[in-house]
Amino acid sequence: MHKVEELKIWQKSIELAKEVYTIVSDLPKDEKFGLSSQIKRCTISIASNIAEGAGRNSNKEFRYFLGVANGSSYELQTQLILTYELNLIAKNKILSVLNLITEIQKMNYSFQKSIA
Repeated sequence: MHKVEELKIWQKSIELAKEVYTIVSDLPKDEKFGLSSQIKRCTISIASNIAEGAGRNSNKEFRYFLGVANGSSYELQTQLILTYELNLIAKNKILSVLNLITEIQKMNYSFQKSIA
């Protein structure tokens, strides 16, 4: 069992969620129950799965939840790219968030290997 608050990857995921929520607030109102809602669910899923895995009884279970979190990060990345591809938000508004997602993905892969 790991102390989730001490995990840098979890801290980064919380930071990501806060930034994503700020960006989503700029999306058109008609996206409230579509892309906007899905983006919020993905970003919450990343930190939540890291936390759930940290609370499990074995490293094998933890790695599984890190894998789920990584899947959510790729889903979030795709959805954010769609926001600018659909001209819903300017690319420069999400660039730093996309970079943070990539950083979290790399951290996740490394962390999974370290708890093998």
